[in-house]
Amino acid sequence: MDVEQLLEAMTPEVYERLLYATETGRWPEGSRLSQEQRDSCMQAVMLYQSKHNVEPQHMSVAAGGDITFKSKAELKNQFADNSNEIARVKVTQD
Repeated sequence: MDVEQLLEAMTPEVYERLLYATETGRWPEGSRLSQEQRDSCMQAVMLYQSKHNVEPQHMSVAAGGDITFKSKAELKNQFADNSNEIARVKVTQD
């Protein structure tokens, strides 16, 4: 099976399973991956991302095959969640 056939056959559900296996070293059912399986999963995940990842996260492969790097400021803005903030209190020592 060549790369294009692999990408055509890979569904989003298969991608999610492979991504989980790559990140955790285990299949969703709980069995461990061998190093060879983990390497193959990682390659398949990166290939899938290079074709379908239109909103890449930091250090992931974007559509087109480029690895996405985000600056510290971009990451801070991405994870800033001020909408749930109730109050800010400045604490001083007397």
